[in-house]
Amino acid sequence: MTATPLACHPHDHSHCVAAALATADALCASSGARLTALRRRVLELVWRSHQPLGAYDILGVLSAEDGRRAAPPTVYRALDFLLENGLIHRIASLNAFIGCNHPGQSHQGHFFLCRQCSTAIEVQQPAIGAAIAAAAGEVGFAVESQMVEVVGLCSRCRVQP
Repeated sequence: MTATPLACHPHDHSHCVAAALATADALCASSGARLTALRRRVLELVWRSHQPLGAYDILGVLSAEDGRRAAPPTVYRALDFLLENGLIHRIASLNAFIGCNHPGQSHQGHFFLCRQCSTAIEVQQPAIGAAIAAAAGEVGFAVESQMVEVVGLCSRCRVQP
């Protein structure tokens, strides 16, 4: 199983942000997609922590930190671009977004969500997708996409008194 190794451990997120932005720059350059300044800034904000961030939270930060008067549709368009290009995931149950740990690789979203600290840990476990495909096949269901969200406590929150 591959998971975000640092998600549950305190660390400097600037490395996560820098790596995500460098990867996004490279992927967009190779595909001809246009990573505008606003799209790049939204991606930076999503990667600021390992906690899912809602569109209105992003809008608030853009206004407070950048002095931008961006309208909600502008932020949603940026998020749509990032989703379409595999740079972020949408956590449906939270209506929020989290950076993708495996951009450029075709995969489904499988997440552990900590109910205490709100950390989201992306896991890449092919057996999960295979089990879903097998169960769908048994009932004649055609899976178009999948998002698995498992709620519980991360390792850090489990050991806190």
